Order: sequence, then structure tokens, then C-alpha cells
Amino acid sequence: MDKDWNAEAKGILKAEIVRRHLSYRDLVERLAEIGVKETEANLRNKISRGGFSAAFFIQALTAAGAHTVRLHEVD
Repeated sequence: MDKDWNAEAKGILKAEIVRRHLSYRDLVERLAEIGVKETEANLRNKISRGGFSAAFFIQALTAAGAHTVRLHEVD
């Protein structure tokens, strides 16, 4: 069975947001600080779909304050 890479990216991003105790509103504000304009509704939909670009993934992680990302949990 093929892996759902969109779901994987969505899960990583959502986990980083939760880990940092950020709301979508917080992330919208932090994205604006780095020049990325999103509304809270657009951000919520984009993350919910999981079909965002690699550039957005990096922007969102940067805005959230992630310096490293764990791709797989250690067993």
C-alpha cells in the first residue's frame, strides 16, 4: 500500500503546532512576521487538506519556531 505523503506532512505540521501550544491565530500572526499572508480560515483549510507546498511547509515550521523536525517516531 502506498503511503499518504500529504497526510504525513499534515501530521508533522500539526504536531509541531501542538508541541508549541500555538493556535491557528498565533501561527497566522507569526507567518505575517515573516511576510506570509494567510487568514485563519485559509490556514485551517490548507492544513486540514494537507496538500500544501513544500515552501509553505517550511514557512509554517519556521514561523512556529521549529528548528528540527522528527520525520519518524523512534520505536
